[in-house]
Amino acid sequence: VQLQASGGGLVQAGGSLRLSCAASGITSSINVMGWYRQAPGKQRELVAAISSGGITNYADSVKGRFTISRDNAENTINLQMNSLKPEDTAVYYCKARWDDNSYWGKGTLVTVSS
Repeated sequence: VQLQASGGGLVQAGGSLRLSCAASGITSSINVMGWYRQAPGKQRELVAAISSGGITNYADSVKGRFTISRDNAENTINLQMNSLKPEDTAVYYCKARWDDNSYWGKGTLVTVSS
């Protein structure tokens, strides 16, 4: 199983970034895929998640700024992040859940400068 994340980087406040995560090696239908983040000294938190049926869930702090989308055929998700704030700075992790399994990808760093 592999979750390949991409798209992190450095951006100024107010800017945009797009994160992508591609899952491979999973033969079952993936129920939920999502993005979590962990800032220095803080716990990992949910940013956004999407089910195979397209139901989405967002953290209150990103509602209206971030949009998660999914391609079930390709087992990929994207996170469009707009109006980024310095407090969005964190390592972002992709997670997939299927059957009784879950798997974390390696993180990608997002840094938002003020």
